[in-house]
Amino acid sequence: MADKPPRRPRAETPKGFRDYFGAEVTERKAMLDRIAGVYHRYGFDPLETSAVETVEALGKFLPDVDRPNEGVFAWQDEDADWLALRYDLTAPLARVAAQYRNDLPSPYRRYAMGPVWRNEKPGPGRFRQFYQCDADTVGSASVAADAEICAMLADALEEVGIPRGDYVVKVNNRKVLNGVMEVAGLSGDDKHHERGIVLRAIDKIDRLGPEGVRALLGEGRKDESGDFTKGAGLSPDQAEVVMGFTSAKRDTGAATVARLRELVGASVIGSEGVAELESIAALLEAQGYGPDRIVLDPGVVRGLGYYTGPVYEAELTFEILDEKGRKRQFGSVAGGGRYDGLVKRFTGQDVPATGVSIGVDRLLAALRAKGRVGGETAGPVVVTVMDRERMADYMSMVGELRQAGIRAEVYLGNPKNFGNQLKYADKRQSPVAVIQGGNEAEKGTVILKDLILGAKIAESATLEEWKDRPAQVEVARADLVAAIRKMLGQ
Repeated sequence: MADKPPRRPRAETPKGFRDYFGAEVTERKAMLDRIAGVYHRYGFDPLETSAVETVEALGKFLPDVDRPNEGVFAWQDEDADWLALRYDLTAPLARVAAQYRNDLPSPYRRYAMGPVWRNEKPGPGRFRQFYQCDADTVGSASVAADAEICAMLADALEEVGIPRGDYVVKVNNRKVLNGVMEVAGLSGDDKHHERGIVLRAIDKIDRLGPEGVRALLGEGRKDESGDFTKGAGLSPDQAEVVMGFTSAKRDTGAATVARLRELVGASVIGSEGVAELESIAALLEAQGYGPDRIVLDPGVVRGLGYYTGPVYEAELTFEILDEKGRKRQFGSVAGGGRYDGLVKRFTGQDVPATGVSIGVDRLLAALRAKGRVGGETAGPVVVTVMDRERMADYMSMVGELRQAGIRAEVYLGNPKNFGNQLKYADKRQSPVAVIQGGNEAEKGTVILKDLILGAKIAESATLEEWKDRPAQVEVARADLVAAIRKMLGQ
């Protein structure tokens, strides 16, 4: 009996992953280049780290998991070390800051852009590989570093096409929340679990509303599907203190600071946090960043446990339609904060740090919603092949176009069916096809076919438009570059 032939592999992406084609890659690169320009202007240097880190170096800071090998793609190396794909760009930075501490300037200012991997359950719009774009300052305890990150984030959003008025950067301080927890009787190691539930509950206030958060602070909450989430078990008086914190935002930064000062009472750590917020607001105001761009907002918590001071979040305020046609605000596209304990894991010494991470895919989706990206991307000029023996002539044409800075290619498929060449050019979204048969070669001319107008001429172009820019023209071979530039509007 003959052996069965080996099964062919399935041509499909793994679950939770996706492929990115032409325009998507181009749009993302253009956006990241503009953000990098802002970071560079602020004096930050680029850094690229390995996609693979030791599990030990990654630490225990992946959201919502208790052990570092949960939620990451990990494997055991030959020498018994456990390795994993990085789940963010901050943990690798902490390792770099410790490993090269004698060589790097202090403070060290870096930005990084690249893919990260999460071994989590995928869902609609939730992938296991996605891009992050970070900027961090390591080695400065001054809140001026936090204020600078917030200003830089606002500038980056405007640089990529989010106008002022369509976003707000919200700033809070975890020390203030710690002070409120202290007042509510939630300080101490024995209350660590309850504090975690409180943090996650406050972080969901935009989605669940005050009553949903209040339920999670108490016995728990049952959602629409009937699933029950156990709460922090706070008494009504304790819950009231925490809820007072979530609603402490006032019309001005000064009024918000005054209300927070009332809430933290005699708490030393809370008072320190309020003073830091006051300083950040003053530093931003001195640079011209008013409440139309950056505001103090106690509702910002940030879920990660390593934040130790100021935290911030960029929220887009314009409305979009969801999949059911309902209006809703776009929401958060970036966040970060101060994490003074992360590098200490490696060095044993306190190394202050602060930074921000932009959600690249969400920001791109926002730009598409604003019509800033996602338009038709013009493909290359396609030089068609009428005679296989004259390939050198066609290569000469495409070479001239490229030397002139015009994107161009020669058709490299089977040239036997000329219609297929034009179909190819159309699929490539080519603006112009260059045609030169034997007759044109003898006359020293080429035919330029305007594929954009040619597709529209029957449905929308007026007679005057057609005369001004006919769908097909014959020009001298020597005028090839100039004629195509004119057709492309260059």
